Amino acid sequence: MSLLQPLNLPPYPFRITDDKGQLFVFDEIRKKQIMLTPEEWVRQHFVQYLIKQKNYPRSLIKLEGGLKLHGTARRSDIVVHNSAGEKIMLIECKAPYVPVDQKVFDQAARYNMVHRVPLLAVSNGLVHHCCKIDFEKSDYIFLKELPDYKQLKTLNKGQ
Repeated sequence: MSLLQPLNLPPYPFRITDDKGQLFVFDEIRKKQIMLTPEEWVRQHFVQYLIKQKNYPRSLIKLEGGLKLHGTARRSDIVVHNSAGEKIMLIECKAPYVPVDQKVFDQAARYNMVHRVPLLAVSNGLVHHCCKIDFEKSDYIFLKELPDYKQLKTLNKGQ
């Protein structure tokens, strides 16, 4: 399986460099070269999809933010904020060979115990799922597709 395999996301013109056999991709959000792993390949595609297809402002996307879960340091892949600075969406990215299964959803749900965002998405670049969280009812509803930014920014945190 190729590191740069085609994904079920539009292709983007990434700036990829090779340093002694190790590939790096320029991350527009973090403004630096990042080692290109299969998971990073998915993360970079998903970020570009958010920006270019779904019209999310680049400035409201945070990558690999730290969080504490049961006293352990963890990193959430992508967190999207609204214009008021509230976290409104959490996206968990996996490598294309990792199945998007209950284990992946459970991980995203555990991270959301800290973030408490109204929208969760998971993707391995080939399969994507998105659900809206109803905290009052302790329930969730799967959405047919990821909302664009205009739809998403109307969601209130914790709703």
